[in-house]
Amino acid sequence: MEKLMETVVAILGGSKVTLELFLVTLVMALPLGLLVSLARVSGMKLLSRLMELYIWIMRGTPLMLQLLFVYFALPMIGIRLSDITAALLAFTLNYAAYFAEIFRAGIQSIERGQYEAAKTLGMTYTQTMRRIIIPQMIRRVLPPISNETINLVKDTSLIYILAMNDLLRVARTIVQRDFDMTPFFIAAVFYLAMTFVLTWIFKRLEAHYGKYDA
Repeated sequence: MEKLMETVVAILGGSKVTLELFLVTLVMALPLGLLVSLARVSGMKLLSRLMELYIWIMRGTPLMLQLLFVYFALPMIGIRLSDITAALLAFTLNYAAYFAEIFRAGIQSIERGQYEAAKTLGMTYTQTMRRIIIPQMIRRVLPPISNETINLVKDTSLIYILAMNDLLRVARTIVQRDFDMTPFFIAAVFYLAMTFVLTWIFKRLEAHYGKYDA
């Protein structure tokens, strides 16, 4: 029992790194993704094309490759980042691209008549987006955002390539040391607990924003 408790405490310590990466990435990637999506649907062709290129690159290359590029390639041009900063940069840029496409699809799913009605009422483009389009868009994109957020929890395990002591790396280290598979089961429980909480939160959000459903 004592050995089990030591394992749980060690994995709990690793989960702090996982949670930090997850939460900070989510906080930064969601608003960045929304801004990118708004740029994509704007009437400014050059800006829209640049955002389309950014999304294509981020979605078309593996997250692991992007992690390696940020961690190893940037120092070659004089940009040196700490392990956690490099991981956060790669994760944020990657997930912002996915969130941007989800937001864009949500915005474009709103009927054009609502834009015209808002214009008739004298609303500016910014007022129309903030008061009419975005509230409805949020309700429609919550399910795919939920899926991407859960994927983010699992993708945090990729930082093992940067030798960071996250949840999975700590569990694997104990398994290799003790030749005991129990830490993997404990790690699975931690991941399942996090996804359970996220699923519950998004269900509550869907219920809250249901009043905006068109």
